[in-house]
Amino acid sequence: MSISHRHIEVFRAVMTSGSVTGAASLLHTSQPTVSRELARLEQLLGFALFERQRGRLQPTAPALALFDEVQRSYIGLERIAGVAANLGRQDRGQLSLLCLPAFAHALLPAVCRRFAAGHHGVGIAITPQESPLLEEWLSAQRYDLGLTEHEAAPPGTRLQAQWLADEVCVLPDGHPLLARTVLAPQDFAGQAFVSLSPDDPYRVQLDRVFADAGVVRQMLLETHSAVAVCAMVAAGLGVAIVNPLTALSLAGQGVQLRRFAVSVPFRVSLVLPEFRPATPLTGAFADAVVAELAHATTALAQALA
Repeated sequence: MSISHRHIEVFRAVMTSGSVTGAASLLHTSQPTVSRELARLEQLLGFALFERQRGRLQPTAPALALFDEVQRSYIGLERIAGVAANLGRQDRGQLSLLCLPAFAHALLPAVCRRFAAGHHGVGIAITPQESPLLEEWLSAQRYDLGLTEHEAAPPGTRLQAQWLADEVCVLPDGHPLLARTVLAPQDFAGQAFVSLSPDDPYRVQLDRVFADAGVVRQMLLETHSAVAVCAMVAAGLGVAIVNPLTALSLAGQGVQLRRFAVSVPFRVSLVLPEFRPATPLTGAFADAVVAELAHATTALAQALA
């Protein structure tokens, strides 16, 4: 006869309560039953788990070591049980999201606020990641939902296009070019320009626009982050062209927005895994994304008016 789950359950109850009487109460059974199961466990183990001192049970050193291992197992089991109990509830659970870093700063705080208003107990795990790892992880079905700026769905996913807006110009407060509502490539001639990194797809597009127009900018600063670009602009180090969500999130914080005469499209798309089971939470979060992007459309129009 081997050690059973019942033996471990009795042992844990005795350790937790400190007595056979307390263990019997926890397990809704009799004291003789607890004593018998505990004695049987000691027999199977081949060593004593408790010493009786002045009518009380004192755990031995092996018992303390065994209890540590039992507790780890029970904590894991209780966590699994908790997750299982929450899976079908709208007000509980965990949602995992993978997105571009720009979205984590410029879009998701407001989206999470909308979502949390109706889902107070739901946890949201946000992982920012750049391409191509973003697409690789989405294809691996590791996340409930993804946010990308690409037009094509990664393998094993389906894509829902949600938003389309052009890149916008950002200028520091008081800059002379703020006198114009729309800026053409020629307006940037000789201007100190804060740019994205050379391998950024929007940097590539913009460099081509200025090259086609024969415009030479002062390319003094470059960084991989649109947020960092705007911070440089706010510090008066130059002008820039960035995605509209980042620009909108920082408008009025030392930077002003203007339209760019050349259309450089910026997209926001939801990415849903094909082989990861969907939950009602995924749909609710997607609805919050759509609602916030609708709000962003209005806010951007006002900022560029």
